[in-house]
This record gives sequence, structure tokens and C-alpha cells, in this order.
Amino acid sequence: MIKVISVVGARPNFMKVAPISRAFKKYEDRVQHYIVHTGQHYDVNMSDAFFDDLQMPQPDYFLGVGSGSHAVQTAKVMVEFEKICNELQPDLVIVVGDVNSTVACTLTAVKLGIKVAHVEGGLRSFDRAMPEEINRMVTDSICDYCFTTESSANQNLEKQNFPSENVYFVGNTMIDSQFFALPLADKTDIINELGLEANKYVLATLHRPSNVDNEQQLSDLIDVIEYISSQGIQVVLPLHPRTLKNIETFGLAEKLHNVSNLKITEPKGYIDFLALMKNCFFVMTDSGGIQEETTALLKLCITLRTTTERPSTIEIGTNILVEPQKDKIIAEVSKILAGDYKKGRIPEFWDGKAAERIADIIVNKLF
Repeated sequence: MIKVISVVGARPNFMKVAPISRAFKKYEDRVQHYIVHTGQHYDVNMSDAFFDDLQMPQPDYFLGVGSGSHAVQTAKVMVEFEKICNELQPDLVIVVGDVNSTVACTLTAVKLGIKVAHVEGGLRSFDRAMPEEINRMVTDSICDYCFTTESSANQNLEKQNFPSENVYFVGNTMIDSQFFALPLADKTDIINELGLEANKYVLATLHRPSNVDNEQQLSDLIDVIEYISSQGIQVVLPLHPRTLKNIETFGLAEKLHNVSNLKITEPKGYIDFLALMKNCFFVMTDSGGIQEETTALLKLCITLRTTTERPSTIEIGTNILVEPQKDKIIAEVSKILAGDYKKGRIPEFWDGKAAERIADIIVNKLF
């Protein structure tokens, strides 16, 4: 029996691990699969309904490390995860994405002589100011296997001299969850609840420190939202806690609430947010994962960043990378409103079967 631990630390990790959990059910006679939630981010939307929606079991272990500085958080995860590894003695640890828990659990497992597989390995923004970039680089430098989502990741790992025989191009498990959940998204009533009309509104999300921790930058982005609304386009803005806190701290609440045609909501659950993405005109975001999700939906996306670790969403998909300066964003939005925008297509292996490939490789090739 192969013992496998999958690590989740933040909400996007669940979307990446859920399909892997389902895929391992095919091999229940050969695999014992455990899910460890580090508690790096605890999301109240991680309710029973969420797990039911993705047909994912509740985590076997919850470490409850909570928030803190990068050093404190990483250290806490390592201390607590070591206990789990010593108890279970797994054959393989699966880490996903690029959060602090990813690098912390990789370091812990490797030092205990446990093999580690990185799902979403090889992605690079080449912006070392991003904490996630450091996490990706460190994880890939010491893990044993990489499961990649796009060709750029394979090329990055080759330049790193990562053993090519241990790199597996399998596709994107985040898209597996998305395809799995689409029928549920079609049944939610969130569009009517918010009084929206399909393809007639813009969905916006902002949370990256470079965009929301600076008063002038955050004010400029509110100006962009105001510009979109002034064109008769409704904007839906689920407010990230970090963004909400800074809006209040910088005294921008009145400015934001004075924007017409703006629907401000609390962060939405996975199914409702998927429905909002599927039915919008376009998305404006600084998220990493949303770039992929919009591409899989063939939905136009403006990413407010200077770099992206997911170049396939630009080269193949529907993503447009725009430097987060007010004039440049407004210029791009104006082009879109005039009907001048790219169409894109879905990248290879973003077909909802990435997790099946991963499970098959682990069971039939690695052990």
C-alpha cells in the first residue's frame, strides 16, 4: 500500500487537490491518501457545502498554524508537519502551488528522506519581489518530481537542470475542479441575486500587495473602476479582506462607495464565483489562478501585473497582461469596450483529466 500525503495551505490549494483526491479513489486498493490542511489561511467559506461540491473529504489533519510573518508561518508549518510525517511515514508528499505551506512541507519531507512531488512545478514569474516566486524556486530546487501545467514550466525546469525523467506534463488540476463544478455553477442563483445581466458586467478582484498596499495605487484602481462604470458597464467587486482593510485605512471608502454601477460584495464561495466568471463580460484581476480559470472558460481577462508565471494564458489563452498604471489600464479597457480584444483558445491538457494522469503516474510509474 502506497501512503500519500497531499498538503493544502490556502483556498486555491483545495481546488488543486480535490481532483487528485477523487482520482486516487480508483486506486483505493493500492493507495492510502491523506489530506493535511496546514491552516495557513483559514477560510470560513470552506464549509461542508464546499467539500460536498468538489466531492472532497474533510482533511485528515488540521495543523492550525494561522497567520504570521513568512518566517514564523513557514517555521510553524515545518514543526507541525514533521509530526505528521513521523506518525504516518508516507512514501510521497504532494505539494501544490506556491504558498508558504508548499515550501515548508517540501523542506520538511525532503529532510526526512520522503519523496516530494510538486503539482504546478516549474512556473516562474521571474519577479523575486513576489514571495510566491521564492517559494516556487525553492520547492523545485529540492523536490523529486514535478507535474507541470504548461510548456513554459518544462522549459524552466530544463534550464534549472531538473532531471527530465522526473518531469511530467499532465495539465492543470485547477481546471479539473473548474470543469467538475461548472454544472453546479449553472444552477446557482447568484447572477439574479445581484441583479446582474449575463455578459453585461465586469468582474474585478484586487488583493496583491503591490496594488492594494499603496494608497495612490489603490486610489488609481478605484478610478479605473469608476471609468468602467461611467461607460454604462456594471462592475462586481468581491472585496478581499486585505483590500477592504486598506480602503478603510487610506480613507478611500467614500470614494469607492460613490462609484455608480458598482456592486461590492464579500468574498464569494467557489461555485458562486465561478458562475460570476462564466457570465461576465470580462474579468479584471491581479490573481494568478484566475488567469487560468478565465482562459479555460475562454473569458477575456485583464491581469493588472507586470509579470505572470502563467505565460500560456497570454500566448494561447484569453489573458492580457497590463502594467498596473491607471492610463494603461483605461486604454486597454477602452479597446475592449470598442470590441477590439483577443479570443484565445484552451491550452493542451487543460481538459479536466490532469489529476487522473497524476494518479496514474504515481501508482504505475513512481511506485
